[in-house]
Amino acid sequence: MPSMGMQMAGCALALLGWIGVLIACGSPMWRVSAFIGSNIVTSQIMWEGLWMSCVVQSTGQMQCKVYDSMLALSQDLQAARALVVVSIIVGLAGVLVAFASGNHPRFKTRISPLITTTTTLQL
Repeated sequence: MPSMGMQMAGCALALLGWIGVLIACGSPMWRVSAFIGSNIVTSQIMWEGLWMSCVVQSTGQMQCKVYDSMLALSQDLQAARALVVVSIIVGLAGVLVAFASGNHPRFKTRISPLITTTTTLQL
């Protein structure tokens, strides 16, 4: 049985990983492409994310647009969107189960009506 410190470190790393997936899901930089014209004035950097696409002009102006339809995405971004949403849901369930089923004897104190003393139940 792992020590409580190792178990808490594992839960903290799982929570940190789940937060990282949330950040990656919202990031518009899944695919980055650049167009550099014959002069510096016509250069553009295009970012494509799971939920929106952004264009950065050479002047520094950035315009973002949310996708109108799921069909507007390429197949790889559609698959990535589905897999990231599934990983967020499954990751949340895993983190909740890890925190709920942890071996925390302080939180497992139960009072039985048949016994006059407080006992700690170990599962």
